[in-house]
Amino acid sequence: MRHLKAVRRSLEEREAELSPFAARSSASRGRERPETPSPVRLEYQRDRDRVIHCKSFRRLKHKTQVFIATAGDHFVTRLTHTLEVAQIARTIARALRLNEDLTEAISLAHDLGHTPFGHGGEEALAELLPEGFAHNEQSLRVVERLERGGRGLNLTWEVRDGIRHHSKSRAGIMAAEDVLPVTLEAQIVRIADTVAYLNHDIADAIRADLMSDSDLPQRVRRVLGEEHSQRINTLVCDIVDQSWAASGLLGAGVEPQIGMSDEVLAATDELREFMFQRVYLWEGALHESLTAKRVVRFLFDYYVSHPEEITSDFTLPDDPPSRRAADYIAGMTDTFAIDLAHRLGLSD
Repeated sequence: MRHLKAVRRSLEEREAELSPFAARSSASRGRERPETPSPVRLEYQRDRDRVIHCKSFRRLKHKTQVFIATAGDHFVTRLTHTLEVAQIARTIARALRLNEDLTEAISLAHDLGHTPFGHGGEEALAELLPEGFAHNEQSLRVVERLERGGRGLNLTWEVRDGIRHHSKSRAGIMAAEDVLPVTLEAQIVRIADTVAYLNHDIADAIRADLMSDSDLPQRVRRVLGEEHSQRINTLVCDIVDQSWAASGLLGAGVEPQIGMSDEVLAATDELREFMFQRVYLWEGALHESLTAKRVVRFLFDYYVSHPEEITSDFTLPDDPPSRRAADYIAGMTDTFAIDLAHRLGLSD
């Protein structure tokens, strides 16, 4: 144990060498419940590890990204999406000399509260709950209140802020009305989320024979690239270049922000709108969404009427039945929700 102080000191020294705009564990706003510092991990490292080891993270492997209950092994799931976001976000954070541990912790946690069946399940719960439902708020609820039998993961304020504010409006990737998270690391996750899902959803749509690379708008192909790897490389390099002030290498008096060049942003927004029209709102997707909503509504109505049958430790016993039902359903995987609904009497 005599060397552990040296480990901690070394980690703190490495963090001190980051950009002056980087978030540092030593300056964190802290946790809701104070804890004794770890001798071998800084605070954002601990947050990342807690997310990886929690139950909600494991369940992401059986939750839909876009294509529901597919038999194919290579379609993206909520877990593989999360890992892609973390990889892209860490690349950007490292290039800009920002805090990779914080970036990774937010990336891995940002979708913990996502429902089964992707956004179809989310829309169903939003319609059923009197107070509404949003997956970013549910992700925050998971880490603050539902994990560990109601104790939550007790993550730092910076990670929780990044989780809450990672979502984008339909208006565009950099829509002015959206509330940005406080740290630059969280802003990186927010934009990396878009980079990841647009590109892997293209790959899934091609795999499902809905489109080909040549169907993408001409400006998208010209600006971003013709292939998957080209598009990701273009986007990541553009984000790093346009956000270079965040590195701290341009000197004082420069306001850092995470963004894209006008040309790349316009092409990315056009790609996003194309994907909504061609993939996210296509007839088959809408049919799958209706099927998903039917399952979610059935389960919700059943458990509101039978709250005593909710046995999951991912609900809080003092909450009203509607909230307990929503928490229970939101934590389900696709196959579990379908099988459970049929066992409880939902007809095909």
